[in-house]
Amino acid sequence: MAASTEDDFEFNTQDYYSLLNVRKEATVEELKASYRRLCMLYHPDKHRDPELKRQAEQLFNQVHQAYEVLSDAHSRAIYDIFGKKGLEVEGWEVVERKRTPAEIREEYERLQREKEERRLQQRTNPKGTISVGVDATDLFDRYDDDFEEMPGGGFPHIEINRMHISQSIEAPLTNTDTAMLSGSLSTHNGSGGGNINVTLRRVTSAKGWGEVEFGAGDTLGPLVGLKVFRNITARCFLTAQCGLQFSPRGLRPSCSLMTARHLDQNTMGYLQWRWGPNSAMITSLVRDTKRSHFTLALQLGVPHSYLMMSYQYKFQDEDQTKVKGSVKTGWFGTVVEYGAERKISRHSVLSATVSIGVPQGVTLKIKLSRASQTYLFPVHLTDQLLPSAVFYATVGPLLAYVAVHRLIIIPYTKAQKEQELELQRKSSATDIAKKKQEAETAVLLMQESVRRIIEAEESKMGLIILNGWYGKFVSDTSQKQEKAKVIDVTVPLQCLVKDSKLILTEASKAGLPGFYDPCVGEEKSLKLLYQFRGVMHQVISADTEPLRIPKQSHRTESES
Repeated sequence: MAASTEDDFEFNTQDYYSLLNVRKEATVEELKASYRRLCMLYHPDKHRDPELKRQAEQLFNQVHQAYEVLSDAHSRAIYDIFGKKGLEVEGWEVVERKRTPAEIREEYERLQREKEERRLQQRTNPKGTISVGVDATDLFDRYDDDFEEMPGGGFPHIEINRMHISQSIEAPLTNTDTAMLSGSLSTHNGSGGGNINVTLRRVTSAKGWGEVEFGAGDTLGPLVGLKVFRNITARCFLTAQCGLQFSPRGLRPSCSLMTARHLDQNTMGYLQWRWGPNSAMITSLVRDTKRSHFTLALQLGVPHSYLMMSYQYKFQDEDQTKVKGSVKTGWFGTVVEYGAERKISRHSVLSATVSIGVPQGVTLKIKLSRASQTYLFPVHLTDQLLPSAVFYATVGPLLAYVAVHRLIIIPYTKAQKEQELELQRKSSATDIAKKKQEAETAVLLMQESVRRIIEAEESKMGLIILNGWYGKFVSDTSQKQEKAKVIDVTVPLQCLVKDSKLILTEASKAGLPGFYDPCVGEEKSLKLLYQFRGVMHQVISADTEPLRIPKQSHRTESES
């Protein structure tokens, strides 16, 4: 939404071509001529009144800035592609000036990425996970005899049997060095523990990095680890990791090696070897496209070996809905999972997964991801394969989501949008008021120049602007609305008359000196009544239509 808001207020940026009243293909000579004329009109030294002098100085600076940008070929190319926002990006001063528009766009995107990276480096980038395990097996697995003997009767016993909390933060030390601090706490059926880790990472080159890890915990003991990442080729990389755990039972070394390769644009292949307490050899294939995500993995190891296959389908909708399913079988048994994921707000994603396994039973896993925080709620329903548990685990979350979505999320999102629209309207009204004040100031500064232009044109029966209106014109049945959406631009138009001619380019007229946009986002036109050679004429022109008066037909009529 932030992006859209930015787009909504794009009209706030001054159109330099419209301000100077030149074509987008204007030559340097045309720019100079227009610049000199406006400088003579707005030069602060021409006004003695302190307030007029101050206002003239502001307009003079705007004209000067527009000329500075458009008269420089490099700045003009950037402005033509990205507008004023593009000129504010740091780093253009070191870019080669002989660039094509495509090269300039590519450079702009690179500089934007670097700016975003610097912004991210200034933050600690916190990440966290909270997991709360719920034992709800009493809902389905209780026996009638035991239930009847329980005091108090018919309420099943539901308890939280495990919790896990982890948090990490990052602190950039230099452009290549980063320190990370992470910690976790876990508890299961009344017993638990925790650990804390400090990691130092250094980017050695554009192809790789390395990190050293130090950890301590109340159950496993101190830990020292080393990890290295390296791009071997453009399509292949390698990760190596080794560690040494100082446990109460002695030293426990571990080592792992993983290599990955791009098989095609959307497919990755992985091969991993792991040695230590859980030694294994793992190979996997991952294919990720715009519409689907597929994973196939095989692990051979101690104590577990398994084969796993998962598939995820991505709907191309606004809420980024995904449905997924997976099958995993090994020495531990077989597990089938299916579920769905959906974006519920700008930064939040909600997912629900049903896990059915032998001998694990049925478990419902609810996951909420909000920004960099993740909340997990695995609810164990039964140790057996009961159709009722599968049914309620599937239908229950759907009904709950529909109810919450209709009763809470939709009203909340609607209220947020209305609030943002109200802020936009207020900002738009403020901007229009500011532009109106600038236009009125410009008209005030034009009065003397317009008086001299009219005298010169009257002496040779030239071009006199009798009336000029700009804005949205409506039917005769809504005169009140029409007056509220058009502005008088007689003086600014007369000020643009030179040698009995008025020439306006295809740029929006709202950027002309003395003009402003009275109805932002609506279709506008220009209506004017003028006198040439003693004959009156009326012209109506679209906002972005070039205009040249007197027209040839009007010249012929006047001469005849």
